[in-house]
Amino acid sequence: MAAATTFRTTLDVRAIAPRERHPLIFGTFDALAPGESLELVNDHDPKPLYYQFKAESQAGFSWEYLEEGPEVWRVAIGKLTPAPAAVAEPRGCNCQGG
Repeated sequence: MAAATTFRTTLDVRAIAPRERHPLIFGTFDALAPGESLELVNDHDPKPLYYQFKAESQAGFSWEYLEEGPEVWRVAIGKLTPAPAAVAEPRGCNCQGG
């Protein structure tokens, strides 16, 4: 039997302005220690965020859908390895919904 995932934090971005979502998500992820996860709650499929993580995250990460819409999307984002250096620049959103 697999151990239940323990989330350090749940981040519900549905009430956050779209342009502020990705910087908040990345900042929260960056603050995680390796082995910790955050639960992201969103109002649309955050697939563009997944690709942004692949392109920009210097830390190893995992991505697991917990709920897939149509109104609520929940994703477990785990930090697998630390980033070799802190990322100082803010990250914006290039997706339609935020």
